[in-house]
Amino acid sequence: MSPRTGARRRVGSIRLSLILLALVPSVTLAAMWGVTTTQMFTEGLRLRSQTELSRSTGAMGTEAALALQKERSLSAAWMASPHGSEAALTAQRAETDKAVARLVGQTDAIKRAPARIRDRMYSVVASVDSLEYYRSQVDKPTDITPQQVLDQYTSIIDDQIQAFQQLSQVDDGDLTSQAEPLVALEHGAELVSQEDAQLTLAWPSGHVNNAAWEQFAELVHARRWLVEDQIATGFQGATKTKIEHILQSVAWSTLESTEDAVLTAGTADKAVPDNGSAGKIVLPGEQKQWNAALTQVAAEYEVLIRQQTAALLDRSSDKARSLLVTAAWLSAGGLAALLLCVGMSWRITRSLSRRLRGLKMATLSLAEDRLPDVVARLNRGEKIDVESATPPLDYGGDELGQVAQAFNTAQRTAVHTAIELADTRRGFQKVILGIARQSQNLVNLQLTKLDQLERRHDDPEVLRGLYELDSTASQLRRYEENLVVISGEQPRRSWTEPVALIDILRSAVGEVAEYQRVEVHTEEEVCLAPPAVADVIHLLAELIDNATVYSPAPSPVGVRAAMVAKGLVIEVEDRGLGMSEEDYASLNEQLAVPPQFDVVALADDLRLGMFVIARLATRHGIAVTLRSSPYGGTTAIVLIPHEIVVPEPLDEPAPVAAKGADEAVTVERVGAVAEKAAEIPGPTPRALPAIPPARSAEPTVTADPGGLTPLPRRVPQTSLASELREEAGPAEEDGELEDFTAERAASSLAGFQRGTFQARDSIDDDAPSQYDREEAAASSNPPADRS
Repeated sequence: MSPRTGARRRVGSIRLSLILLALVPSVTLAAMWGVTTTQMFTEGLRLRSQTELSRSTGAMGTEAALALQKERSLSAAWMASPHGSEAALTAQRAETDKAVARLVGQTDAIKRAPARIRDRMYSVVASVDSLEYYRSQVDKPTDITPQQVLDQYTSIIDDQIQAFQQLSQVDDGDLTSQAEPLVALEHGAELVSQEDAQLTLAWPSGHVNNAAWEQFAELVHARRWLVEDQIATGFQGATKTKIEHILQSVAWSTLESTEDAVLTAGTADKAVPDNGSAGKIVLPGEQKQWNAALTQVAAEYEVLIRQQTAALLDRSSDKARSLLVTAAWLSAGGLAALLLCVGMSWRITRSLSRRLRGLKMATLSLAEDRLPDVVARLNRGEKIDVESATPPLDYGGDELGQVAQAFNTAQRTAVHTAIELADTRRGFQKVILGIARQSQNLVNLQLTKLDQLERRHDDPEVLRGLYELDSTASQLRRYEENLVVISGEQPRRSWTEPVALIDILRSAVGEVAEYQRVEVHTEEEVCLAPPAVADVIHLLAELIDNATVYSPAPSPVGVRAAMVAKGLVIEVEDRGLGMSEEDYASLNEQLAVPPQFDVVALADDLRLGMFVIARLATRHGIAVTLRSSPYGGTTAIVLIPHEIVVPEPLDEPAPVAAKGADEAVTVERVGAVAEKAAEIPGPTPRALPAIPPARSAEPTVTADPGGLTPLPRRVPQTSLASELREEAGPAEEDGELEDFTAERAASSLAGFQRGTFQARDSIDDDAPSQYDREEAAASSNPPADRS
C-alpha cells in the first residue's frame, strides 16, 4: 500500500503549486483579454476599412451607375431619331466619363478589397473600358443593333449594382440589413430606367415587337414586385415617408398607367392573331406624359439614393468608430483587471510563500541549531527549560497557523523526548559507572594480592600460575576501564611524572591475552606526559588486542614506534584478512570525531573497543587511522602530538607511584610479568624485560612526514634469556645456557626482584623494607588503581 494512502500525489513543491495557482487564472484572463481585445479591434478596423472602401468605390460606382442610366436613355433617343440634337448626349457622356474616371482612380483601394468585392469591381472597370466602342455604335451603328447597345449599358450598370451589394455585406449584421433596402432601391431605379430605354427606342416607330414587349413586361413585373415587397417595407422613419410620398405621387401614377397601357396593348394584340400588324404591338400615345413623369420620379429616386447611401456610410463609419472606442475601453478595463488579478495573486502567493519559508526556516533552525544545542547542553549536564528552548511560532489562525501550532507541539515533544533520553542516558551511565567502580576495586585488590604472592614465591610452577592470573586480571581491569570510559568518566590510574615510551608499550602488551605474539620495535628514548599515560596505555592495549583477535595464531603482531615531524607515531600491524575500503573509511570516520554514548547504536555495533579508542584519542588530540597492511591485514597508526611527548631524562627514572596507591609500582614488575611467557609452551616471549636493555648501535629508522614507513624488524628484540646470557659471560654461553629453561628464568627473575628490593631498602636501615610496606598496605588499605 502506498505510504500516502488517502492523499493525492502532488508534483513539485508547494511554492510551485502556489505559483501555478496564481499563474493559471492570470494566464487565462490574459489570453481572454488578448483574444477579446484583438477581436474587437479587428472588427472595428475591418468595419472602418469596409466603410472607407464603400465610400471610395461604392458611392463612386453609384454615381457612375446614375450617369450611365442617363446616358443610356439619351443614347436610345439618339438611335431612335438620329436627326435630333446631339448636345445633350455629348454633355452626358462627359459627365459619365468624369464619374467613371473617379471610379477607375480607386484601383489601389480595389486591390486591398476582399476577393469577392475585388473580382466584381474589376469586372465593372473592365466593362467600362469597352464603353467607347458602344458609343461609336450609337453614333454610327455598323456591327450591332441598338438593342445590343442598350443591353451593354445595362450589363455595366448591373455589375456596378452587384458590386455595391457585395460592399454592403459588412461584418456588422445590422448595417448589412440596413443596406438591403438601399440595394433594392437602386435596383428598382435601374428597372424603371430600363423601361424608359425600351420605350424611348420604340416611341418614334409607334410600336414594338413581341420580344421587346415581353422584355418590357418582365421589367415592369420585376419592378412592381421589388417596390411592393422590399422598397415599400424596407425603410423606416423619414425615409419610409419619402418612399410613400413618391409611390403616391401623380408622376408615379402616370408611370404605372403608361405601363398598364403598354401591357394592355400587348395583351390585346395577342388576343387578335390576324390583325394585320405582323407581330407588332402598337404603343399608346403617352410619350410626353411618360417623359415628364419619369423625369420627376428619376430625380426623386436619384436624391433618395444619394441620401441613403451617404447615411449608410455615415452609420457604418460611426459604428466602426464606436467599436474601436469600445474595444479601447474594454481593453483598458481588461488590462486593469488583469493587472489587479496578477498583482493580488502575486501578493497572496508571495505572502503564503514567505510564511511557508519562515516555517521552513524555523523547522530547519530546530533541526540544525536548537535541538542539537539542547542535546549538547544536556550532554554537558545543564538544566533545560522547555519553554525557553522551544519558542512558539505564531502564524495566525488559518490552515498555515494550524500547521505552525502542530509544529510547536512537535518541537516541544522533541525537546521533552531529548531531555528524557538524556536523563535516561545519564542514569544508565551512572549505573554502568557504579558497577565498573565496584568491579575495579575488586580487580585492583586482586592485582595487589597477586603482586604480593609473586614477590613471596620463587617456585617456577607457582609463579607461572600467578603470572597467568596476573595477565587475566589486567585484561579484566582494562574491560572495567572500558565501562568507565563509556560512562564518560576517566579511569583512576594517573601519574605524576613522565613515563618512558618503552614502559608504556610493555604495559600495553601486558594487558593483552595473547601477548606472546606481540613484537615491540622501538629505539625512541622519549616519555609521555603524565596526564596521557593511562589513556595511551589503554588505547594501545585495545589496538593490540584487536590485532591479536582478528589475526590467526601464531602470526606475529608488530608494534613499532618512531618520531616523525608531527609527533610520535606508533604502528600496530597484524597479518589477518583485513577489511574492505568501505569498512576502513567508515571506521576512520568514527575515530575522527568525539563519539556520543548511544545505547541503540552500541547495541547494533558491538565494537566497543572502537568507541573507547575514539574517546581516548579525542581526549588528548591523538589521531588514530586504520589502513590495509602490506601483509594483507590491518595497520593501526597512532599519531601522538608533540604536546604530550617529552624527552627521556638521562638518568634512569625511579619507580613512579600511581596516585592513590600505597605501593610502589616499578617497571621491574612489568618486566617480570612480561617474562611469564617463558612458563607457557609456545613461541619465545616478545615483550621487553623490566630492565631497560642496552640500545642497539644500529641506526633508528623513522618515517618521513608525508606518511609512515613500516619500521624494519632489525630493531633488536631483547628478552630475559638474552640478558641472563650477557650476565653469565662467555663460559656459560658455550654450554650451560643450553639447559636454560622457563623454570630457571622464573627462578632467576624472582631472585632478581628480591635483590632489587633489598638494595633499595638498604638505603635507609631504620625504615621498614619495601616488602613489609607492601604487605602492610595490602592488609590495611583499600585497593587502588594500578598502572
